[in-house]
Amino acid sequence: MIQTLDLRGRELSTADLLALVPRSASDVGSAVEAVDALIADVRARGAAALIDQAERFDRVRPPHVRVPLDALREAEAALDPAVREALVEAIDRVRRGTAAQVPPTVTTEIAPGARIVQRWQPVDRVGLYVPGGKAVYPSSVVMNVVAAQVAGVPSIALASPPQAAFGGSVHPTILGAAHLLGVDEVYAMGGAGAIGALAYGVPDLGLEPVQVITGPGNLFVATAKRAVTGVVGIDSEAGPTEILVIADESASPALVVADLVSQAEHDELAGAVLVTDSPALAAAVEAALPAAVAATRHRERVEIALAGPQSALVLVDDLEQAARFSNAYAPEHLEVQVRDPHALLPRLTSAGAIFVGDHTPVSLGDYIAGSNHVLPTGGQARFASGLGAYSFLRPQQVVEYDRAALREVAERVGVLSDAEQLPAHGEAVRARFRDAGD
Repeated sequence: MIQTLDLRGRELSTADLLALVPRSASDVGSAVEAVDALIADVRARGAAALIDQAERFDRVRPPHVRVPLDALREAEAALDPAVREALVEAIDRVRRGTAAQVPPTVTTEIAPGARIVQRWQPVDRVGLYVPGGKAVYPSSVVMNVVAAQVAGVPSIALASPPQAAFGGSVHPTILGAAHLLGVDEVYAMGGAGAIGALAYGVPDLGLEPVQVITGPGNLFVATAKRAVTGVVGIDSEAGPTEILVIADESASPALVVADLVSQAEHDELAGAVLVTDSPALAAAVEAALPAAVAATRHRERVEIALAGPQSALVLVDDLEQAARFSNAYAPEHLEVQVRDPHALLPRLTSAGAIFVGDHTPVSLGDYIAGSNHVLPTGGQARFASGLGAYSFLRPQQVVEYDRAALREVAERVGVLSDAEQLPAHGEAVRARFRDAGD
């Protein structure tokens, strides 16, 4: 059901580890041509293109691309009370967890009369994508919207694919969550076309372009986000979900199995990886997987995901090698189920989010831990972070010198500008003193 990679007794460089990590066969580059055509169609034909694309990919023609405000109000009113309560709690926890991501304004006195103010400025408008497909993701509404709101973004547009089961509108639970958060600009559009619409705007819908697009999606969404990068900012090219569990002999095989299955149920391309220095634990997990898969609701997709090249049981010599493998893999979700997790944490440098101990499963972070579940996949955690308030903030330095402070450094500016053969730079400083006879 799942492959085993035995790395014991091998001296492996970082390059070796990067070549060995299990990955899905999906390739963002493979969809570039199709995505470019879809985005170009939206830019040329606007709402008509979005409706045609909805019919092609979602099997429905939405009666309204922009969801009417009454539909949002009705969706919130119709939320199951238990779902509403859980969403309210998740919103509160994520809002509190995200508040720490907004740095304070800091003023640095460089010299008397010379100061630099470091401030963090939110973008003016963002587009948030909430996927459809195999599941419904009101939790993604929470994660995207709360991060933008905490950052102070004043204008938020949300896009989610139209649903044939709901007459071409967005899933009502998505609508209810959006309205609960105060978002009233919601569009029934999905895939690459939606990303293009957010990036470039759609005049006949009154949809203004955004500055940043965030949120997970399928291969076409990830490719479209790459295509519009530079026109807008993006969080990351989020692909199929993945979990890596580092566990030693103290870990419970049943808990490891439950956590691997929980991520594998997302998608046939989902990655589920156990890294352990305990052959006995690996054997116990391998033995328990078939029964656990047979008992779960989405057994077919779980079985495909676990059997795919992106999933594996990885045997290592020790936890040091486990940490090196994990850092090369750079998982979206990293669980640490070892006897002394805090001793291992300093060595774990690359992960979207880290879940420590037996009572912190990834599914907690998916919903209500207070952390954000929009995280880098496919190894991008080696250089990128998960979604947060900082995703919508731009650091800016505000520089202010008075006359005396500028006079103090005027000669040095001239020396450096002459050294770089840019004499007008120095002249721009000297001009400020010439008329006064300085």
